[in-house]
Parts: sequence; structure tokens; C-alpha cells
Amino acid sequence: MEYRDYYATLGVPRNAAPAEIKKAFRRLARQYHPDVNKGNAAAELRFKEVNEANEVLSDPQKRKAYDALGVDWEAYQRAGTAGAPGGDPFAAFGRGQRGVRFEYRGDPEDLAGFSDFFRTFFAGGAAGAEAGTGTERGRRRTATVGLGFDDLLGGLGLDADGVHARVGTQRTAPTVRRSLQAEVKISLEEAYHGTTRRVDVDGKRLEVTIPRGIDSGRRIRLSGKAGRGPGAGDLYLAVKVSEHPVFTRQGADLQRDLPITLAEALLGAEVPVATLKGRVLLRIPPETQAGRVFRLAGQGMPRFRAEGFGDLFAKVRVVLPGGLDEADRARLRDFTDHVRQPDPRATSGAPQR
Repeated sequence: MEYRDYYATLGVPRNAAPAEIKKAFRRLARQYHPDVNKGNAAAELRFKEVNEANEVLSDPQKRKAYDALGVDWEAYQRAGTAGAPGGDPFAAFGRGQRGVRFEYRGDPEDLAGFSDFFRTFFAGGAAGAEAGTGTERGRRRTATVGLGFDDLLGGLGLDADGVHARVGTQRTAPTVRRSLQAEVKISLEEAYHGTTRRVDVDGKRLEVTIPRGIDSGRRIRLSGKAGRGPGAGDLYLAVKVSEHPVFTRQGADLQRDLPITLAEALLGAEVPVATLKGRVLLRIPPETQAGRVFRLAGQGMPRFRAEGFGDLFAKVRVVLPGGLDEADRARLRDFTDHVRQPDPRATSGAPQR
């Protein structure tokens, strides 16, 4: 049975928000809808795949179930098929009261448009009309995994020391290599320089190196570290880089505002610019307009697992003086009387009178 990566089908990351999933589904559904692709079998198949992915990822409970077993699907499927005459990948895991129930409610015939993966995962191993024995229309179809949900997720949580993972002890299934996942948050500065995190797994402490240049959505794989013994699965750390109050990240490039005074904008100056690497001087030419963007080559983020750095783009923001008294205003009026000023609204698109 082929594993279905529903996130890849919709082209969204695994941490995508519901609104992002909905937007991706609508875009792809319009693109591949049979009404606009008449006679195109490939488009029809793609439309079914998109619809199936949305059926799972738009439902919080189905999505939680899919995320819990997604990385280990093939291992669970092999264990289940070996222990169940009917090939039910969940049968070998028991159906106790602590099991997590993943279910599809509705007419079993409605499953005909979905893949074997969907029917097995969300409909109790049902594969079309051959599944079950005389199941009537509308009957609830369920598949139960005999592991508590904490066990399925590896009981992962966060503590003040970093990431803490505890592995559940109850087992009603054959021994299977189970992968664990946890999220680790780091600052932008830590992503720039690289950092380490301590991870507790089943009473064993690991020190994990997080390489510089890493970005949100990347996963670090620790092979065989999801527990004790030679049968332990892999530990995955999903990295999330926190937002920065000054810098905005776009891949290896950074963006920031650059505040300058009115005098610096009019007369020009050399101004210091704070970067993650340190302070650099930037020459501001005379008569620099607000909104102008300067590119500081090589002052961005280090490229992930590659040579070089991205660039820093600094957008000028002119800060006007405040606290003017009457004498200041008089001097300003005198200045404007002697300096030719263009009409800033002449090319703004406003209708001319």
C-alpha cells in the first residue's frame, strides 16, 4: 500500500494553518476540476488526490490521527499485515479502551473515490464493497489503534531545559520501530550562529547540534535515538525560528527598517546599521527618499549547509523632528520658500483638476 503525503499533495508545510490548507485546496480544486478539464484523466486523478488530502487535513481529528501515524505508516502497515489475516494494518495493535479511534461516518459506498490508504486508515480497513460483512448504508466505520494517544506521539512535551520526550510503556502490539517528533524553538540569533539543545528520551540525555542557517520547517533526524536498545526508531526535531523584533527573514536574506533623520536624508551621511554579524557603516547619498531600499551584500543569514551568506535589505524610514517651537517653524518656512519642491502628488494617480 502506498503512503499518501497529503501535505505534499496540497503543497503546504506540515505546520500549515487551516486557512492556508483551505486556500491551497481551493486553488488546486479550481485548477483540476473535471468541468474545466473535460476528458483529461490525469487532471481527474489529481482532483481526487487533492480532494482526499483536504478531507483529512481540513478535519482537526483526522489530521491529528494522520500526523500521529504518518511518519511510521509503513512500519505499522507491515506489522499489521503480518499479524492480521485480512491485512488490516491496525488489527495487530488491539482495540482496547485506551485506543485512539479514527473514524469515517457515512455511506461506505462514498469511499469509492478515495485511495486504499484513506479507506484503510480512516475506515477500519474497508476497501470498497469487499470490506466488512453485510455492512448496511450509513453504518459507522472505525479503525482503532491499541495505543494511547500519548504513546502514539511519544508523549512529547517541552521543559525549561529544552525538549523532553517520554516514551509510553503500555504495549499491545508487536515491537515496531517508532519514530518520535518534537518541536524545538530557537531565536534568529541562534539560527544565525548555530546552537545546541539537550533532549531527554526515555531517561537518556542527548545533546543535539542545530546547524547555522536553519529555518522554520526543517527537521533534524537522530537515527535510532527514539528510545533505548537496538530496536529504537528515529527522533525528529522540528525546528521553529522565533520572529525577530527588527529583522524579517526571507530564506537566506534579511529585511529591516533603517530610520534616518531629515537632515541625513537631505544632506547625506554615513549611518551605522546593526546586522546579526555586527555594526556596519552605510553611506546615505543626499536627497534620499523615504522607502528607498539599500542592499548590504553578505549581511544576511548563512546559507543552510552551503557556502556564503544572504543579503540584508535596509528600507529607509525618515524620522521627522518633533517639538518645534515658533522660531523653528519660521526657519523651516524660510527654507521651503528658497528651495524648489516638486509636487509629490503629481504622479500619485489622483485625478487632475
